[in-house]
Amino acid sequence: MNPSEEILSVAIFESLPGQEEEALTTLRELFSALSAGGYSRDLLYRGNTHYLLFRYWKSERARREAQEDAAVLRCWAKLAHEIRIVKVYELLEEVARDPESRD
Repeated sequence: MNPSEEILSVAIFESLPGQEEEALTTLRELFSALSAGGYSRDLLYRGNTHYLLFRYWKSERARREAQEDAAVLRCWAKLAHEIRIVKVYELLEEVARDPESRD
């Protein structure tokens, strides 16, 4: 995989009241379906009240293909009843680093 083809998307969401465990289970199923299809890799973090999902799509093509995958679509449909999306960033671009900075 060419890392330069990766597309970073970020979603900020919260679970609906009484739905946190169900949402986390559905997210695990979603991550499994996305991974099995070779579409993306996902990182999930939790803040005080919100979750942050960082998704690295393999490519634009992989993102389009995932939107037609039945297993992925089922998970997204279930999540619609388990979480509330606060904000989604569909496409983030890396900002060039200062060439003199030390990593």
